[in-house]
Amino acid sequence: MIRIVTAARMERLEVDARSSREHARQASAAATEAFGEHVRELYAATDRAERAETTTSEVGRLLAAAVAELSAAQQELLLKDIEIRRLREEQAGQSGPLFLLLHYGEPHTIYRSRADAYADTATHGAPADGWVPSDERPAREITWRLEAFTPEGPSGGFRRAFQPAGEPVGGAA
Repeated sequence: MIRIVTAARMERLEVDARSSREHARQASAAATEAFGEHVRELYAATDRAERAETTTSEVGRLLAAAVAELSAAQQELLLKDIEIRRLREEQAGQSGPLFLLLHYGEPHTIYRSRADAYADTATHGAPADGWVPSDERPAREITWRLEAFTPEGPSGGFRRAFQPAGEPVGGAA
């Protein structure tokens, strides 16, 4: 079939073609811009994921170190608890007072016997046979002073084994 195309028709076809090319160019530009935005978002998401992975591994290392430290602390606490129980059992089996050695009124050491305290103070230069009974002077004025204490029972505290002689306050009878 033969079709006759007029100049007006050709002109309309050229205008339509130009319009279609312009529309295709705009669509291509929009697609290129959308693709560029998609690539930028992909790079940003990849960067965030890499930073999150790095942070996660760092937090994992810190957590592992904290768990190891906690385990060591728990082990140390368990050992101290065992030692405390052993000492309490040992103390429960012991009869008699404990002896607190004071150096110028400050606690120095606790001993199981008076002889142990005398022997230890001898290593610090105090004569082993120069001990005298406590007098009225304040404890801070006495180089070495020995006080006897007994366990207070279930409370876990201590009380003085030998109470000083009670004197009436202000001369009261």
